[in-house]
Amino acid sequence: MTALFIIIIVLFAAVAIWQMVKIFDLAQVRTETINNGIATDYDNKINGYLMLAFLAFIYIITIISFVYWGDLPLMSNAASEHGAEVDNLMLISMIVIFTVQIITQFLLHYFAYKYRGEKGKKALYFADHNTLEAVWTIIPVIVLAGLIIYGLFTWNSIMNIDEDADPMVVELYAQQFAWTARYAGQDNVLGMANVRLIDIDKANVLGIDEADPNAEDDIIVKELHLPVGKPVLFEIRSQDVLHSAYMPHFRAQMNCVPGMITKFAFTPTMTTKEMRETPEMIAKVENINNIRTEKSKELMAKGEEELDPYEFHFLLLCNKICGKSHYNMQMNIIVETQEEFDAWIAEQQTFKESLK
Repeated sequence: MTALFIIIIVLFAAVAIWQMVKIFDLAQVRTETINNGIATDYDNKINGYLMLAFLAFIYIITIISFVYWGDLPLMSNAASEHGAEVDNLMLISMIVIFTVQIITQFLLHYFAYKYRGEKGKKALYFADHNTLEAVWTIIPVIVLAGLIIYGLFTWNSIMNIDEDADPMVVELYAQQFAWTARYAGQDNVLGMANVRLIDIDKANVLGIDEADPNAEDDIIVKELHLPVGKPVLFEIRSQDVLHSAYMPHFRAQMNCVPGMITKFAFTPTMTTKEMRETPEMIAKVENINNIRTEKSKELMAKGEEELDPYEFHFLLLCNKICGKSHYNMQMNIIVETQEEFDAWIAEQQTFKESLK
């Protein structure tokens, strides 16, 4: 497929150069011969056929893109309760967009062919047409209003946190260029924190108020563990610049704004182990490791270390360009059973125990 792209790029470059040469030639035409450059019926006919050919090209390249690089359905690996709602909204939006694109592109190119210039044919001109203007104004308004209203209902259903479900409270703390997670402990209440209270000498890297009794059982970690089927409420802070907490498989994203706390909640529905065993993920991991194996051969031939095999993990990423190491700002998320989570959390130090 790389060769196909190269051929397409070379073709477009050739067309661009050809057009520039034509423009240059036209610019050199003398005034007395300028009328000789008027397009003939033959020229218009050729251009009409070219418009139809380009229409076919658009449709063909779209189909090829879907077949070879499309993930149909568009997204099928949501691992949170609300993920299906987000995927459905995306699917409906894409169906509407592609339907409009197919119709409008067809009309644009077909009309350019059908109504090409011909001797003796006079264009019918409308100064205005109230019915047509009403149609192409009202229809987009209705469609867009429907999408926006549906999106708002979806967003509200995601963002309305059910406090009766007793969600587990976890803080996500962003800083250039790393993530830190803080669990609320047994009381499920996070201790107060402020960046002005950061004390590196005492290992208080999050600026937690040491005098707050709610902070004593807080647990600070560098790898996020979540129990499957348990609602989780994330309270999100940033130490320095604007970041964005992005967890793609959970269809979750929220900006991390310095000086304020933002929130996002979801319920994981699939463990890391279960996701690794899906046919889609098995195929993806196999493909990545095949690429890494080939790359490792090149590295070893140069006397360098080979690449480690890839293993799937849910990830917390930064989705804002926050600085030169933005690409490396990520943290593993382990989704496991409640029993596995309880065993892991019992091994972690509390904030009180971690103070030096």
